Amino acid sequence: MTQSAGAPPSLANDPSRFLNRELGLLAFQKRVFEEAQSENNPLLERVKFLAILGSNMDEFFMVRVSGIRKQVETGITELSPDGLTPREELAAIRKTALELYASAQQLYQRKLLPRLNKEGVHILDYDKLAKPQKDRADTYFREVVHSVLTPLAVDPGHPFPHISNLSLNLAIVLRDHKGKERFARLKVPDTLPRLVPLKRSSGGVRKDGTVPRHHYFVWLEQIIIANLRMLFPGMEVVAAHPFRVVRDADVEIQELEADDLLESMQQSIRRRKFGSVVQVAVYESMPEEVRDLLLDNLEVRPSDFYVMNSPLGLSSLWQAYDGVELHDLKFVPYKPSIPKALRQVGASGDIFDAIRQGNILLHHPYQSFAPVIDFLNTAARDPQVLAIKQTLYRVGRNAPVVEALLEASERGKQVAVLVELKARFDEESNIGWARTLEQAGVHVVYGLVGLKTHSKIAMIVRREGDGIRRYIHLATGNYNMVTSRIYEDVGMFTCDEAIGADATDLFNYLTGYSTQQEYRKLLVAPVNLRSRIESLIRRETEIARQGNKAHLILKTNSLVDPQIIDLLYQASQAGVRVDLLVRGICCLRPGVKNLSENIRVISVVGRYLEHSRIYYFLNQGAEEIYIGSADLMPRNLNHRVEVIFPIENQEQIRYLRDQVLGAYLKDNSSSRLMQPGGEYKRLKPDGEEKIRNVQKLLMEHHER
Repeated sequence: MTQSAGAPPSLANDPSRFLNRELGLLAFQKRVFEEAQSENNPLLERVKFLAILGSNMDEFFMVRVSGIRKQVETGITELSPDGLTPREELAAIRKTALELYASAQQLYQRKLLPRLNKEGVHILDYDKLAKPQKDRADTYFREVVHSVLTPLAVDPGHPFPHISNLSLNLAIVLRDHKGKERFARLKVPDTLPRLVPLKRSSGGVRKDGTVPRHHYFVWLEQIIIANLRMLFPGMEVVAAHPFRVVRDADVEIQELEADDLLESMQQSIRRRKFGSVVQVAVYESMPEEVRDLLLDNLEVRPSDFYVMNSPLGLSSLWQAYDGVELHDLKFVPYKPSIPKALRQVGASGDIFDAIRQGNILLHHPYQSFAPVIDFLNTAARDPQVLAIKQTLYRVGRNAPVVEALLEASERGKQVAVLVELKARFDEESNIGWARTLEQAGVHVVYGLVGLKTHSKIAMIVRREGDGIRRYIHLATGNYNMVTSRIYEDVGMFTCDEAIGADATDLFNYLTGYSTQQEYRKLLVAPVNLRSRIESLIRRETEIARQGNKAHLILKTNSLVDPQIIDLLYQASQAGVRVDLLVRGICCLRPGVKNLSENIRVISVVGRYLEHSRIYYFLNQGAEEIYIGSADLMPRNLNHRVEVIFPIENQEQIRYLRDQVLGAYLKDNSSSRLMQPGGEYKRLKPDGEEKIRNVQKLLMEHHER
C-alpha cells in the first residue's frame, strides 16, 4: 500500500485507517434490522425487513464466512487490509452475528408477534391451537404432508444422510420396544409453505361487503412434530429437535480449463448443494448428545453452532408478508410515473423519435421501467431495426426483456446477448434463458474468461435514410422488471454518436477478440474505469490545493478499494469536501483528525433498496456526473466488465445534483451518519426542523 500524501505518520501505513469489510457488511445488516424496529414503518413491512435480514445473513454465511473459513482451513494467514487474521475475522463475525440474531428474534417474539396478533395476523404455535384448529392442522398433515415426508434412519446400516443447504430438519430421538434409543433425520419439505394457513382469508371482500381481518398460521415443522407417531409406528417418539443448515455456496469454476463454460457452471451449481457446512442453527433445548451427533456427522466445529430462538430461518417470514393482503399494514402502493419526453410514446409517438430529441433519464422506481421494455419491444417489431445487442446479468424468472429479444430473433433481427452465467444465485435462471435464446437463434456468449460482465447496456442498430443510427440504453441496475419496482436505479436512453461507437467497441470486446483500450465517453472496467475515476479524484484534490472550492459526492453500494480510499483521504487533507453516500460496506473511516476531517459518510436504508452509483465532481463549476454499474471495490474495478457513462445534459445534471444527491445529503430520517469507529448514528430532525425523507421526497417529486 502506498503512503497517503499528507497523512499523519501514525496512520499513513497503519491498517487502522481501514475498517473491516465483513464487519462493515454486518453493520449494514444492523441497519436493515433497524427498519424492522422502526415504528414509522407499517407492521407487515417491519416483518418483511426481518425476512430480508434473514435472507441477507444466509447469503453472508454462504459466501463471505465460507470464504474466510477456507482461508483458515488452508492455513492462509494473510491479514485483511485492517490487520485481522482470518481466525480473528471469524471470531469477530460470530460475536456480532449472534448478537444480531438474538436481537432480531427478540424483536419478533416480544414486539412484532403480539402486534400481529392484535391486528388479526395470528402466527401460532401448534400447542396453542384451539381444538378445531388442531383438527385442521392434523387433517392437513394426513392429506398433504405425510406422503411428502421421507424419514431417514441413522444406524450402521443407514449412513447419516446429506443435509441440503438452507434446509430445515428434525433430529428425532426414538425408543424401540426394547427400550433402545435410535436416531432419525427428517427434512421439513421446502415444497410446502412453512407457515401453514389454517384459515384462508386473503383480504378479499366477503359477500356482505366486509373484509376479513383474521389470518391464522402455524409452523409446518410443529405440525410434523405433533404427528410423528404416524411416521414411526411401533416406536416411541422421545423428542424432535429442529435444526437448520447453511452451506458454502460460493461457486468456483476453473474457467481457463473449461471447454464449455455453460456445462462447467451447471456442474458447479450441482457442487454447491454439497458445499461444507458453515452454520448449524439450533434451539437451546437441543441436548448435548444430539448436538455432538450433528457435530460429528456434519463435520463442523462447536463454533459453527448458533443457538437461536424461534423461528430458525427468519427468511420464512416472507410468507407472512406475502400471504396477508391487509393493505393498511403495508406501505401505500406507489405508481411510478413516465418521463415527460416519453408520455406520447405508445399512443401515436415513436420512442426512437423521442430519443433523437435528446437524452432521456429514467429514475426507478420513481419512474416506470416500462419504457425500457417498450424500447426493446419496439425494436423487435420495427422493420428498420437491423440488430439488437444486450448484456444480461440478473433478469429473473419472469423476464419480458428476454421475451422481446426472442421476438426480435423470430422476426429476423440479428440478436446478440451476453448472458452472465456467473451472476451469483441467478446462475440456474440465466442458464435456462441462455438455452432458450440459443434455441431461438440468438447469438449467445457467456462473458470473458476471468471476468464477470456486470455492465447494463442495450444497443439497437436501426437503418435511417442512407445510414444507420445506434440507440443505447445504459443503466445502474439490472434488466429485471420485478426488482425495478423496489431497487433505486438510474438509466438513460441516448443516440449520442460517440456513446454509440463506444457501445459497438464494447460489444466487440465482449463477443470477439477485441482488445480495445480507448473509449470516447464510456468508462469501462477493467480497461480505463479505475484510472479515470482516480484521475477525477486527483483533479479535485489539486483544485483544492490551489485554494479553490472542491467537492466530491460519490453514491455507491460499497466502498472497499484501498487505493480509492487513500485517494479520498488525500482529497480530504487537501481541503476537498467529500460526501460519500454508501448504502452497504464502507471501509473508510470518516472524521479522523488530520486524515478524513472533511469526509462525511451517510447510509440510507428505507422502503427501496438504494442501488444506483452516481459520481459527482464539482470541477470548479464545470460539473461532471458519471453514473453506471460499478461500485468502488477491487472486484468491480479490476475483475468485472463495468460501464460508467457521463451525464451531459445540464437539466439532468441539475436533477441529479439537487433533487437526488442534494436530497440524500439533507435527509434527516432514513440516513445514518457513520462515526470514525465504524458505528452509525441515525439522523433525526433538530428541534423545529422539518422531517426530510429522501425516498418520500423523490416519490412526491415524480407524482407532480
